[in-house]
Amino acid sequence: MWPPQGPVGVPSPGRVLLLGLLVVVSVPLSQPRVAPEPFKTFSPPEWGLTHLAIHNKTGEVYVGAVNWIFKLSSNLTKLRSHMTGPVVDNEKCYPPPSVQACPHELAQTNNINKLLLVDYAQNRLIACGSTSQGICQFLRLDDLFKLGEPHHRKEHYLSSVSESGTMSGVIISEGSGSKMFIGTPIDGKSEYFPTLSSRKLMANEENADMFSFVYQDEFVSSQLKIPSDTLSKFPAFDIYYIYGFSSEQFVYYLTLQLDTQLTSPDASGEQFFTSKIVRLCVDDPKFYSYVEFPIGCTKDGIEYRLIQDAYLSKPGKQLANSLGVSEQEDVLFTVFSQGQKNRAKPPKESALCLFTLRRIKEKIKERIQSCYRGEGRLSLPWLLNKELACINSPKDEEKALSLAFTAFV
Repeated sequence: MWPPQGPVGVPSPGRVLLLGLLVVVSVPLSQPRVAPEPFKTFSPPEWGLTHLAIHNKTGEVYVGAVNWIFKLSSNLTKLRSHMTGPVVDNEKCYPPPSVQACPHELAQTNNINKLLLVDYAQNRLIACGSTSQGICQFLRLDDLFKLGEPHHRKEHYLSSVSESGTMSGVIISEGSGSKMFIGTPIDGKSEYFPTLSSRKLMANEENADMFSFVYQDEFVSSQLKIPSDTLSKFPAFDIYYIYGFSSEQFVYYLTLQLDTQLTSPDASGEQFFTSKIVRLCVDDPKFYSYVEFPIGCTKDGIEYRLIQDAYLSKPGKQLANSLGVSEQEDVLFTVFSQGQKNRAKPPKESALCLFTLRRIKEKIKERIQSCYRGEGRLSLPWLLNKELACINSPKDEEKALSLAFTAFV
């Protein structure tokens, strides 16, 4: 399967940045307007909202919040609610105290919704929280009745980080079953959490194989971990998954991660971050097809490199005409903050940047083909001391290149 086996970074030396088109879209006031259906106001009882998912057929809205999951009608009338917290917990408990006695002091802890996905194949909602090392509840779409809450195996714990908006999931439904790709920050816990993994979704919520890795043997599995030597040199290194989606045979993520080429290992120095788009093949259980590429945009010589949010959609007629693309073209709408510093509190200056998915695919293909020609090195900057030279690889040598990629997975 194209692309070749093994993680691929960017050519080194040299830095290549996939730049977007910065646009401002306006709508003429003279256009006829249709009176919309009146919306009702909705606000959670205590805390802010973190995620929402809209059913692609009914238009019903599912909202993740702190300690709550809500179901709203298409005009935002509250229909159902489900309480997820607070729960008795301590972030240092491995596994959660509900499974094994914990030596640390327990307290009532808010459960921040970190992942909210509609599993259409099984007519259920997957709602993952921040407590108990990130366990997930399965809720029936109709009434938010809890169908199950797997929490007895290591694979059931997906993320212990409390910060919302840093974890993303993509469900892939296939004839033989469904699976879920999960990207999450690990907060230094590389021995416990993979940063990216592919998990089984079972029809029975209590099935012991729920969330187990799609593939696992003695040497390799459907996961990617941040190496311990990377964390030893850069203790603050992490990958934050801002947005995920699937297209054709690929899964994509928009990520924000510490730039190890600009940041000094000295903890007292300034930290720089970079945004990258990550891609891997849907049918690659060993993650050999992993590739990442820097992404950002510029305006008047100013760089916008801190990804804040993204959404894949089709352009309307007016936008498609202004961009010179078809209305059926997939366009990635992204919001970037200025510069590469202050991830937690980014600058107020931001830009809306558009990328066609076709152009993203072309750039990734160019990168891989350049490596086939022996240009640059195979490198993920956060895989320290793992760089390998690209091999001049005509078709009869592609097997050798695949082995080179595999050597540092």
